[in-house]
Amino acid sequence: MATTRFSPVASSSSALPLSTPSIQSLRDNYSLQLIPPPNPTLKTPTIRSRLSKLCQDGQPHLARQLFDTITQPTTTLWNTIIIGFICNNLPDEAILFYIRMKNASPLVKCDSYTYSSSLKACAETRNLLVGKAVHCHLIRCLSNPSMIVYNSLLNMYSTCLSTADGEVGLCDFSNYDFVRKVFDTMRKRNVVAWNTMVSWYVKTERCKKAAQQFRLMMAKGIKPTAVSFVNVFPALSSIGDYSNANVLYGMVIKLGNEYVNDLFVVSSAISMYMELGYLDIARKIFDNCLDRNTEIWNTMIGEYVQRNCPLEGIGLFLHAMDSDNSILDDVSFLSALTAISQLQCLELAQQLHAYIIKNLEAVPVNVLNAIVVMYSRCNSIQASFDAFSQMRERDVVSWNTMVFAFVQHGLDDEGLMLVHEMQKQGYRIDSVTVTALLSAASNLQNHHIGRQTHAYLLRHGLQFDGMDSYLIDMYSKSGLIRTAQLLFEKSSIASKDQATWNAMIAGYTQNGLTDNAFITFRQMFDHKLSPSAVTLASVLPACNPMGSINLGAVSYAENVFYNTLEKNSVTYTTMILGYGQNGMGKRALSLFYSMQASGVIPDSITFIAVLSACGYVGLVDEGLQIFNAMEREYNIQPSTEHYCCVVDMLGRFGRVVEAHKFVEQLGEEASTLEIWGSLLGACRLHGYVELGEAVANKLLEIDAGNGKAGYHLLLSNIYAEKGYWERADRVRKEIRERGLRKEVGCSWIEVAGHLSHFVSRDQEHPRSNDIYEMLEGLAVDMTDRVHGSF
Repeated sequence: MATTRFSPVASSSSALPLSTPSIQSLRDNYSLQLIPPPNPTLKTPTIRSRLSKLCQDGQPHLARQLFDTITQPTTTLWNTIIIGFICNNLPDEAILFYIRMKNASPLVKCDSYTYSSSLKACAETRNLLVGKAVHCHLIRCLSNPSMIVYNSLLNMYSTCLSTADGEVGLCDFSNYDFVRKVFDTMRKRNVVAWNTMVSWYVKTERCKKAAQQFRLMMAKGIKPTAVSFVNVFPALSSIGDYSNANVLYGMVIKLGNEYVNDLFVVSSAISMYMELGYLDIARKIFDNCLDRNTEIWNTMIGEYVQRNCPLEGIGLFLHAMDSDNSILDDVSFLSALTAISQLQCLELAQQLHAYIIKNLEAVPVNVLNAIVVMYSRCNSIQASFDAFSQMRERDVVSWNTMVFAFVQHGLDDEGLMLVHEMQKQGYRIDSVTVTALLSAASNLQNHHIGRQTHAYLLRHGLQFDGMDSYLIDMYSKSGLIRTAQLLFEKSSIASKDQATWNAMIAGYTQNGLTDNAFITFRQMFDHKLSPSAVTLASVLPACNPMGSINLGAVSYAENVFYNTLEKNSVTYTTMILGYGQNGMGKRALSLFYSMQASGVIPDSITFIAVLSACGYVGLVDEGLQIFNAMEREYNIQPSTEHYCCVVDMLGRFGRVVEAHKFVEQLGEEASTLEIWGSLLGACRLHGYVELGEAVANKLLEIDAGNGKAGYHLLLSNIYAEKGYWERADRVRKEIRERGLRKEVGCSWIEVAGHLSHFVSRDQEHPRSNDIYEMLEGLAVDMTDRVHGSF
């Protein structure tokens, strides 16, 4: 036996997903049965009985005190205390008692029960170091370990090589796998050992090996237990093996009621078929389950919610409420709250909130946090803050949830104030808080807050997924595009994910550096990264000003869109925006309606995209209907951008007076340059001189002291086009006297794949002399042609 056994060596590991806690606890029970040692003829049978009774009564410490009065305790008595501690959920004390027992050697010897129970304690505490030590002890002291010891070793290694959050490391188990090595040294293996191996392969995301291990077990003639199916079902769903899923579930049915009605098997089978996309089969298994417990209800409801079927999920939750046998718990309520968040139904949210308060004596913090999220998703930020304010107990998730809710609804200042209050109350900022702070800084275009947050990250060594993309976005929107570029260039190619590339492309586009945007876009292809919907949304706005729409390629965007299996509001919005910017308003409108029909809820950005599309092609009445439905049907409060879209849409197609009335009805909400500027542009386009004068005066009132001549020049042009030269000269004179400046316009053209840009009196182009000489020649030629025609 010594030749086949192996000794544990140091290893590093980190982690992959475990099964649900309840299933794992069941598996542990199957993996190791802590039965007391046989009851030989003892010198002091009464003492052992009394020790066992105290442990069974939940008083293991009293049992240990009694044990300490014994002069020479036997191995059986030592084992009784170790097992007593484990059975009373005191595994750390069990380990300490095992160490004390080892130190008592050679007066006392450990046996199979000592090692199996101690390994169980190591598994429960995830103490790999002590587990390896116990393994070494049993190699030296046991010449022929029993099967229960080997099963305990398998259980210890598979559990301890998993972190506390249930994830297994990304190390290469093909080179040295402790669990596999223990399994290979076993001369005899029962179904518990095979189950552990299948489970271990699933944990380490080697699902094909898990399925192969199950087949090998069957080939060896080992009859599967209910746990065998619980372990292998996740492997089949992970590799998408629908055929074998049916075969194995058919085997469950063939094995009889003991298997079919096992609640863990039912739960695992439901999850498997849901993951495979066969919701109807999963529902049939659920409906045929005779005795549904809370976990079965939660599995079915939760799977519906995870598969974006909130109506089915909330319907089943209501059914569970009416059922006499179902007992709802925190998980049930969390799933229901998530379903209502997906539906964005405020009335239903209020009803569920009232039900929870009425029926739960103490609402857990995680449920209260979900209520805050629910109201935020239902676009009721006030109700969200009310729920947060009424919480008697909060954790850091509560604060982060409310901060994010403020930021997502454009209340960035309130979000920042809440972070300040959060710190005052002793809560430490974490990566989630930082993400919210960077988003707020981006929205406010406040590089001071952004820099402070960045410094906090560096001081505390915080790292999180997407950090670079958030920082690049913040610096870009704050006008510090060079800082954003330095961050982007500093990142290694391996660390640049799609979000980082998208943030840099968008940053260049937003700052007018469209040539840089396209260079980065091309580099993304060079590094074998396919653009997403967000990438296209970032680069499409750069196409029109550059005269380079071929680079954006609407047909390419369509291919990306229609090949995207799981479409969300971002995906639809990007495609609607692309259609609108390229004059395909009817396509944009059609896609907007099909988005609603498919159950995807439009957000505020979606409405900006579709209103803009309507404005491009003159679908004014359709656009107004959509604008009116935005707040009434979707509870989305219009922003400045939405109002600008409506004014531009009305004004562009001659309904200038209607546009003016619309702006006046807005009152203080319309006191922005963008809205009145759009109206002034409409006045010039359709020759509304008097109205244009009134609008220009309003703009001067709003924009006093800006120092730019744009709106003054626009008014001057309105006068000139109508022949009111004195008024036009007066405005021009006022521009000169005030020292106002006009922003320089810029033109772009692409020739043979090379982009060139020009401004007035530009001398920067390498062939500027040739260009000006050509222009002079064209001017002379045009003059000759004009004179020759008379």
